[in-house]
Amino acid sequence: MTTIHEPVTTTATPEELSVWPSSTTEPHPGDATVGGVSLAEVAGRYGTPVYVLDEGEVRRRCRTYRDAFPEAEVHYAAKAFLCRAMAHWVMDEGLGLDVCSAGELELAVAAGFPADRIVLHGNAKTPHDLKRALWYGVGRIVIDSPSEIARIAAAVGPDGHQKVMVRVVPGISAGGHDKIRTGTEDQKFGLSISDGYAQHAIARILDQPQLELTGLHCHLGSQIADVKPYLAAVRRMVGLMARLKEQHGLALRELDLGGGHGIAYRPGEPAMDLTRLARKVRAELTEACAAAGLTVPRLIIEPGRAVVGPAGVALYRVVSVKHTGGRTFVAVDGGMSDNPRPALYGVRYAPRLVGRRGSADVAPVTVVGRHCEAGDVLAADARLPDDVRAGDLIAVPVAGAYHLSMASGYNAVGRPPVIAVHDGRARLLVRRESLEDIHSRDVGL
Repeated sequence: MTTIHEPVTTTATPEELSVWPSSTTEPHPGDATVGGVSLAEVAGRYGTPVYVLDEGEVRRRCRTYRDAFPEAEVHYAAKAFLCRAMAHWVMDEGLGLDVCSAGELELAVAAGFPADRIVLHGNAKTPHDLKRALWYGVGRIVIDSPSEIARIAAAVGPDGHQKVMVRVVPGISAGGHDKIRTGTEDQKFGLSISDGYAQHAIARILDQPQLELTGLHCHLGSQIADVKPYLAAVRRMVGLMARLKEQHGLALRELDLGGGHGIAYRPGEPAMDLTRLARKVRAELTEACAAAGLTVPRLIIEPGRAVVGPAGVALYRVVSVKHTGGRTFVAVDGGMSDNPRPALYGVRYAPRLVGRRGSADVAPVTVVGRHCEAGDVLAADARLPDDVRAGDLIAVPVAGAYHLSMASGYNAVGRPPVIAVHDGRARLLVRRESLEDIHSRDVGL
């Protein structure tokens, strides 16, 4: 257990702390606390690398979504990060959950999450995924390909019932990187409006009496900071709804616009204005439905990164500092096995020295990981005190999303633990993966 520290003086500017959890304080120059807990104490107690997750920040961001979209269903996207505690926090705050596999589903149910508040996604749902979803009784299954229609109907049986949605490709390009743009025609998700595949799939669903089509789903991509793509999506989805009503007399009552709301990873970067998004989407949906003669459907949104990303901090211990080729490399005891995002998407972070007061003079450095890859770079253009040295503690903010969930076993380095901090206390949520864990999966020759 640790104690709450009151802020005294600070060497970090408000701009520098803008991407940190709102509970972050610096009670002494060079020190840093999150959720009332010293990050240096967390590193000392649990070792490094370690993920620190601010429970209060997660809950606050859940409530912010509920307040911004009071008339909508808000489902947390579990792929960003999921453990039993996270599922419990999301459930407490009144959000639903969307999952992409039987594994995520069973983890949520094990935490007591009501299955009827869970939505199953996925472009390639396995028979096991569908079997478990139907067995638990998930609220909706989002159909992503025509072949799923017959598979789900057969699994439900002639006397069964399952609510479904159809994932539609609206033909809109949006997102922070081409690998996370999912609203265009040239990627693996969903069914296209332009070539008629979405309409054909919907007609097939209507021929299956045990499947209840509740609405349409789309997801444009990730790290979107502009409201305009969502407004364009509303118009195209409502246009399809109007055609379906004309052709089939179908009045769909739900519209899921997905998530992908952008957050800032470094001070000064753009982020989605959630209040503006809610206001503009609400107005656009109302206007488009009025023009089409439709009843306004219930809106569903699925934030993931925007809920948990800014609530997390990753802590690393500096192993070595090397000056070579005109550059300074600060090597830490983690890397691409616990955060592959810089290598995958070129994401940039703003790490800080914590645990001691460094030199007032800063220098450009490249923070690199321990793995045998030249691309194992955590922060290519970081500015750290010029006296950074082995043994120092480096903190990387905005580490709550797509870190542990995308972590690997590269170089047989165990995945880090997750530590929750809240009201001056730290507790273990997910333990460190040990070498024994790794060896136990190897059954021998």
